[in-house]
Amino acid sequence: MVLNNYELEDSDDQPVSPTGQYFNSSVLSIAVLGVLESEIPIQEDDSITLKLIRDVFLPINSRFSSIMVEDEKGVKKWKKVEVKPKDHIHVPNFPEGKSVEFYDECFNDYLSNLAMEKLPQNQPLWQIHIIKYPTKNAAGNLVFKLHHALGDGFSLMGALLSCLQRADDPSLPINFPTFRVNPRENEDDIGVCKKLPKLLSGIGNTVYDFVWGLLKSTILEDDRTPIRSGSEGVEFLPITITTFSFSLDQIKQIKVKLDVSINDVICGVIFLGTRIYMEAMNEEKRKEISTALVLLNTRNIGGYKSVKEMVEPNTESSWGNQFGFLHVSVPKLTKSDSSKPLNFVFKAKEVIKKKRESAAVYLTGQLLETLRKYFGPEGTAKYVHSTLRNSSMTVSNLFGPVDQLALANHPAKGLYFMVVGVPQSLTITMVSYMKTLRLAIGVEKGFIDENKFKLCILEAYNIMFKAAVDDSQPDDQCPTPTN
Repeated sequence: MVLNNYELEDSDDQPVSPTGQYFNSSVLSIAVLGVLESEIPIQEDDSITLKLIRDVFLPINSRFSSIMVEDEKGVKKWKKVEVKPKDHIHVPNFPEGKSVEFYDECFNDYLSNLAMEKLPQNQPLWQIHIIKYPTKNAAGNLVFKLHHALGDGFSLMGALLSCLQRADDPSLPINFPTFRVNPRENEDDIGVCKKLPKLLSGIGNTVYDFVWGLLKSTILEDDRTPIRSGSEGVEFLPITITTFSFSLDQIKQIKVKLDVSINDVICGVIFLGTRIYMEAMNEEKRKEISTALVLLNTRNIGGYKSVKEMVEPNTESSWGNQFGFLHVSVPKLTKSDSSKPLNFVFKAKEVIKKKRESAAVYLTGQLLETLRKYFGPEGTAKYVHSTLRNSSMTVSNLFGPVDQLALANHPAKGLYFMVVGVPQSLTITMVSYMKTLRLAIGVEKGFIDENKFKLCILEAYNIMFKAAVDDSQPDDQCPTPTN
């Protein structure tokens, strides 16, 4: 049997997960762009590229060799096909002999166009783009475009890392950051007087968060502000992606000084920087309601395992879309915050702690399942679309390897990712790599000034570092993040 020029293999069809169906529907088509920056010029070699795809990439998961089909009952399934790697490899040609600045602009335009294009449904939902031209950040770039229906950031990071090796010694395993997990209190040792308030607080937070999230996904819409245009079809408009890096060692200095988590510091910086931008662009909008959707990995693991474990099925770290989202109100910028910028870190810590301690994210999962049962995947996808559209931005965070990696003997200078196709004007993603934290900011082109927004985030970072680590440090001595 032939379907869209792909010969179907004889194998059992795998059902598409509910989340996979929501993300690849008539109202949503969400993908992830993963950018690997090469330290040396990329030497294009078709034989090596094709060998990597056939021997390394495709065996990671059967979904990379499958297309999404619908049976006679309307049920979507993954159908194995014969993959033609050359159909998935794209090597753009830019004018020769131009400056780095010229190629940098070409690369940014290419990413913007790539973000708007939908992946063809008649072939497996992934592409690889080889950019041979130098930019200000790299001697060449390798761009993976992977549909979110294939898996979440954790899964797709596992796919990328499975293609890479340590640059210093390929025979050694890739190391990931270690996570310090606070020991839980022994419930048997906690008296009833302490258990009851904690239980009641958890129930109260759960009910409040679930109801508020339900309202935010249906009738409560964020205000239109300098970070949210509220335009219909914003997901189809051009975007601009800009990136910069922070030193993880410097962020840890703030973390230790304030006795908070790294995520608390990062969210505090992002929220403060966002409010600074909003005030700078329109002072009247400084206190408007803005909500961030913070993505939460729901796997019951303390961090990355080995690459083999990350792609192994039927484990806690297994493949798939296993995440939830927290509705987090972006704290408003008050007069006291100008003199006490660290308030934003503590506000972020307090809000996120309450959200994590509630079970709203799991109740929301049950709600989506109920909607799917009665209204089908398309009806549920509309609800997810509304959830995204009614908020102002999405914040997503991944922890990457601590070692420098290489692909086909090309050392990776840096890496970052961006979620595209979401109905929002602002998306912020983060990934750590070799003691740096890389922020990528995706903005609605022509609506948000990406350079101004970036400077506001840097300003928030600098004043927080100064306030937390050394009050006597002059502004011009604060650390400056790199591009």
